[in-house]
Amino acid sequence: MRITKSQTEKNRRQVIQTAVDLMTSQGFEGTTMKQIARAADLGDATIYKYFPSKEKLVLAYFEQAVADALVQIGKTKGLASFSLQERMQLLIDALLEQFLADREFVALAHKLVAGAPLLLMGEDLPGKTLLKQAFADMLEQAEEKGEIAACGFKPSLAALLADSVYAITAYWLRDDSDEFANTTQMVDLSLDLLVLALHSGIVNKALDLGGFLLRSQLTRLLRDGNGLLDLLKLARSGLARGAA
Repeated sequence: MRITKSQTEKNRRQVIQTAVDLMTSQGFEGTTMKQIARAADLGDATIYKYFPSKEKLVLAYFEQAVADALVQIGKTKGLASFSLQERMQLLIDALLEQFLADREFVALAHKLVAGAPLLLMGEDLPGKTLLKQAFADMLEQAEEKGEIAACGFKPSLAALLADSVYAITAYWLRDDSDEFANTTQMVDLSLDLLVLALHSGIVNKALDLGGFLLRSQLTRLLRDGNGLLDLLKLARSGLARGAA
């Protein structure tokens, strides 16, 4: 019997959530596709129509989380009047909210993704295409509204911002401050710094001179976390003085 598109999507989500629950309690290696299929009330072979492997299932979780976060922010009242910084903040907050209920699983999955360095630097990061498009749209709207200086590097910057979301997630997973206050402060400072740089036009030169280096250093800083908040405060202070 042919199943409807809505039933297919329902089954897909059920498989993902079942995998999240089982892997959280049993670990990635301790969970089999057969266990996931049976717990999700699917046939042992049917699950492979949705996901060819456990690895693909883990990546699909992040794709779904990004898609759901974008749907969530799209329903925000008055979104059209939000500034660039507010829009970016809203997206990051919505995504971390998606991750919060499954934080233990996200930590497990992050280790799996981090174990594949080529994946981290490529286009195959789960949800990256959706994130890139979302950030590119935000930058385009901000440019049209005169919030930022005209720039011809929006695709490159959108890709960098998409990469930074994964680095922010890594930082958040290690954050043991009350209500993740350090993550909140780090994101606020980072976005404030970025918007200041975009408004001044300095990012044009930064990306032309070393976009790859910038991405590598950002990823390293967010992964290690050492002195990151102090560095962001210093950079923001310098840019603010330059813009005064």
